[in-house]
Amino acid sequence: MNPSKSTEECLHSYYVWDRSVRIFHWVNVICIIGLICLGLILLNNKSFGVSADGKILLKTLHAYFGYVFVINIAWRLVWGFVGNKYSRWKAILPFRKGYVKLFKSYAKGVVENNPPPYAGHNPIAKLMVSLLFAFLITQATTGLILAGTDLYLPPFGHEIAEWVTGSGEDHSKLADLKPGSKEGVDPEGYKEMREFRKPFIMVHVYVFYILVIAILIHIMGVIVTELKEKCGLVSAMFTGKKVFRKKPIDYDANE
Repeated sequence: MNPSKSTEECLHSYYVWDRSVRIFHWVNVICIIGLICLGLILLNNKSFGVSADGKILLKTLHAYFGYVFVINIAWRLVWGFVGNKYSRWKAILPFRKGYVKLFKSYAKGVVENNPPPYAGHNPIAKLMVSLLFAFLITQATTGLILAGTDLYLPPFGHEIAEWVTGSGEDHSKLADLKPGSKEGVDPEGYKEMREFRKPFIMVHVYVFYILVIAILIHIMGVIVTELKEKCGLVSAMFTGKKVFRKKPIDYDANE
């Protein structure tokens, strides 16, 4: 018998990631790359010689990428309740009964170079994905607030504009308000707004760096898992299918 043929016959394909999850993943990748690049330029704008108007333009582009990012995240949060088995939160978050036992078993398998196969996220990946979602949601939330304080953009921009101009119901004062300019602002209201935004910008910047590190760890984890398990982990985000020689322990043909 041809050994290579025998090995090939033992491979079985399992449908794991539905189309919605795959679209979310790649839209998220594009948004994050754009946001990181623009964010790094903004954080180092003086080194890049960015003008005041250029900074406003970069912030505006950053905000528009952010809107797509937020909508994409919001849809994924909803899909976690209505998607297929592997895309649901109960299959992703590491809080189910017996998780610690599964984690120890998987970690032991990794050490022994024989990790048990998982169609969905393995126990270690569940921790990583949960952290990534926490960081992404934090960035989305703080980003929306900062879009209002920096550019007076929705969903909070109108209220913040009223705050810094002290206009109340007199919206005529808002017409002359421009991002990056102090013309037409109430000094006291503007000062209060800048104090209000400080903790949000601090969280946004620090989580930005933490998220970059987490993404690099995530990519390394994917590469290592792909090399060790050879389950088509990367290609599954294009095709939706993984391949295994053994039946995944989290797979049920009846579900």
